[in-house]
Amino acid sequence: LILAIVLYSISISFIVSKLQQNTFLHLKLCVGSSITKNMTELVVPSNRCNSWLIKTLDLSEFTHLKSIEIGDECFKYVNKVKVIGLNQLERVVIGRNSFTKKKDKDWPGYDPESHFSLKNCERLTVLKMGRYSFCDYSVCEIENVPSLKEIIMGELDNFSWNFHYASLELKSDSERMK
Repeated sequence: LILAIVLYSISISFIVSKLQQNTFLHLKLCVGSSITKNMTELVVPSNRCNSWLIKTLDLSEFTHLKSIEIGDECFKYVNKVKVIGLNQLERVVIGRNSFTKKKDKDWPGYDPESHFSLKNCERLTVLKMGRYSFCDYSVCEIENVPSLKEIIMGELDNFSWNFHYASLELKSDSERMK
């Protein structure tokens, strides 16, 4: 009986772990059937994808994406965002209060495990994110995005708390800026 309980616990942990890693499945469940691996535009309406099962958002398998638009108050429990190797991607827009457990004027928490990685997206020109998004993230890594012309985090003349505890690193092959 003890062996059966141990095996059951291990299998449940394995299943939960696999569910947490499957971005495609999670997006289909919280956004709908419009999600395909060949889509060129990802639109996540506001107040979606807030399941505690979604810990990682890895968009790297969606190689045809040209645009990512995420509404307000999405992906509350995600602590790793990976936008890597999307050579068709031109635009990323994230609304307010997304990728954070804190809302609006709450003092931001700190999560040393929370990382945002945007790398190797050669056509990306715009990265925008609304106030309070990513406020408890500890890393904001932007690397090898040679066409990037505009980064907007938060709102001018307002408290925004984006990456409040993080250091920002912009890196390219030819130079390194901090």
